[in-house]
Amino acid sequence: MTPIQDADRRQEVERSDYYDELTQRNLGIVSRRQQEALRRATVLVAGCGSIGGAAVQPLARLGVQRFLLAEPGTFELNNLNRQQATVEDIGRNKAEVAADRVLGINPKAEVKVFADGVTADCVDELTASCQVVIDGVDVTTMSGLEAKFLLHQKALERRLPLLTGWDMAGVQYLQCYDYRKLTRPFDGRIIERDLDRLGAWQLIMRLIPLRRIPAEMLADVSPNMQNPEYSVPQVVYAALMFGAVSSHMVARILAGEAVRDEVSFDIHQAVRPAPEQWSNRLRWPREALRMVQALQQLARELAR
Repeated sequence: MTPIQDADRRQEVERSDYYDELTQRNLGIVSRRQQEALRRATVLVAGCGSIGGAAVQPLARLGVQRFLLAEPGTFELNNLNRQQATVEDIGRNKAEVAADRVLGINPKAEVKVFADGVTADCVDELTASCQVVIDGVDVTTMSGLEAKFLLHQKALERRLPLLTGWDMAGVQYLQCYDYRKLTRPFDGRIIERDLDRLGAWQLIMRLIPLRRIPAEMLADVSPNMQNPEYSVPQVVYAALMFGAVSSHMVARILAGEAVRDEVSFDIHQAVRPAPEQWSNRLRWPREALRMVQALQQLARELAR
């Protein structure tokens, strides 16, 4: 970059109307009430991988200026198929990378990084000043599920709306836990003592309604529930869908507008021709039965 180009860039950043220019093309779609709410809000993104990481840039581009980003993990090469990172980011903390992306979009944004993720030591600070929570906390380990439960407990205590999502094959399934109205973490789908008596898969299957899991994901997961080497397949377009939908939901929530408790999109089914759509629907009951049987076998193994 030449000195002239660098000076031009600094001049753009220093403009007093930077925010108005940044969000100008939102006008006509994002209401003025929503835009003002986005401008004033602080958003907590807990977990900056597939789900949380997909939400950060859309929120920054939509007009959120204050972020709290919590994530203990670092980028690995196998994250690059779907997460918001490049080769240069491998080994870096995911929240720190997300913070750089925000500031690259809006250098006037305020971003605080919690590189230890959601912990008992920081959960109060994480939730003290935000108006909405994006829950992208990893669920592949029991420690992640415990952190996720802690986050929901605190969101309930603070009466905060919380959005979370699940990318499963071509499906993005979003849940809104509006703790301004709910009275139990996860609306009672799991309780604290479940963390001591159930395995990770059993907990996950209580959080996701079986009817929302596509046949191809059921077919891949059910034979691998007791395989310690198994990694759930995830693809970029399902993860990115969370960012698109959750950013709109955040704008509505912050403006005091209602949103649905759950939203689900199946990209694969939307693209398939009609005969393949029907074939996949007919396949689903068989795969659902196999999943139920696998869960029953897992419960028997854990009870021994």
